[in-house]
Amino acid sequence: MAATLFTAHAQTPDKGFAGLGDDVAGYAQVVPGRQLRFPADHGAHPDFRVEWWYVTANLKDSAGASYGVQWTLFRQANKPNDRDEGWSSRQLFMAHAAITSRDTHRFAERFARGGVGQAGVEAAPFRAWIDDWRLQSLDTTADFTPLEVRASAKDFSYALRLDAERGVVLQGEGGYSRKSEQGQASYYYSQPHLRVSGSLMIDGKSVAVTGQGWIDREWSSQPLASNQTGWDWFSLHLQSGDKLMLFRLRHADGKHFYAGNWIGADGRSVGLESKSIVMTPGATTRIAGRGVPTSWTLSIPSRKLEITTAPVNPRSWMDARFKYWEGPVKVSGSHAGEGYLEMTGY
Repeated sequence: MAATLFTAHAQTPDKGFAGLGDDVAGYAQVVPGRQLRFPADHGAHPDFRVEWWYVTANLKDSAGASYGVQWTLFRQANKPNDRDEGWSSRQLFMAHAAITSRDTHRFAERFARGGVGQAGVEAAPFRAWIDDWRLQSLDTTADFTPLEVRASAKDFSYALRLDAERGVVLQGEGGYSRKSEQGQASYYYSQPHLRVSGSLMIDGKSVAVTGQGWIDREWSSQPLASNQTGWDWFSLHLQSGDKLMLFRLRHADGKHFYAGNWIGADGRSVGLESKSIVMTPGATTRIAGRGVPTSWTLSIPSRKLEITTAPVNPRSWMDARFKYWEGPVKVSGSHAGEGYLEMTGY
C-alpha cells in the first residue's frame, strides 16, 4: 500500500478510510491490463480520485543509532474530470513528514489546493512539492532518479539524496494491485532499491546519516471496499538483499484480504498468493486512547520466511488530521533486516 487516505468531507476521520470509495461516479477507474508508462506515470493522474507519492528511509548515524524518515504527498480530486486552473481547481493536496528514533517521533502536516502553484507534481523532470517541501529529480535529463527529498518543521528537518540501484518494481499484476475480492484496486509500483545519504536536523542538532529507502506510488478512485476498516502494510529490506512488501486489508467480518510481493536480490519480483501469507499481530502499544499492534510475526512458508518485527519506537503515532501509526521496524528470525510498518484504521 502506501499511506493514509483523506477526504475533505469525512465525518469521522479516524475511521473514514473506506469512505473514500463510496462515490466514484465520473472518476477514472482502475482496470487490469493497463501498461504503466514512464516517466508519465511518475506524474499526477487528475482523472483519478486519489493518489500519493510516498518515501520511507531506514537510516543510521556514525555511531550506529537508527532513524526513520517519511515523506508523503497526497492528491485528491473533489470532482470528476477536474482540469480547472487557478482558484477554480478542485484538486487538494496534503503532505506528511516525520523523523523517528528510539527516543523521539517528530511529525508535521501541510495542506494546499491545486491550481495556484502552492503544490503540485510534474512528470519530467520529476518534481513533487508543497510549499518548500519537495521530492525532485536531481538530473533533469533522467526519468526519475537520483532524487532529493526535503522537509522542515519547527523542531526537525531533513535533506536526503536517493540513488537507485535498480529499476522500479510493478506491484500486483503488472502494476494492477487488487485490494479486495469485490473489485477494488489501485495502480501501484515501487522503487525499493534506494541508497540514501544526507542529514537530519532535530532540535537544532545536525546528524549525518546513510541507509536505504523505498518509494511507493499508487493511484485509484475506489481503493477500499465499504466493509474494509483499514490496513497493515510492510516494506522490508532483508539482509539477504531481498525485499518484501506485504499488506493485510482488514474486513469487519474478520475475513481479511492479503497480498504481497517478493523482490529478489537479483531484482526479479514474484507476487505472493493470499493463502501463502500469514500476518499475526503481537504486542500492543496503548497510544492515543487505542491499542495498536506494534509487533508482528510474518510467515511465508514457500519462502522459508518466519520473522518477527519490532518497532524502533512503539509510539510512532501520526497525529494528523487522519490518524495512523507509521514507523521504522527491525526484523529478526529466519531473516534479519529492517523496514517500515504502516497501520491505519485503529
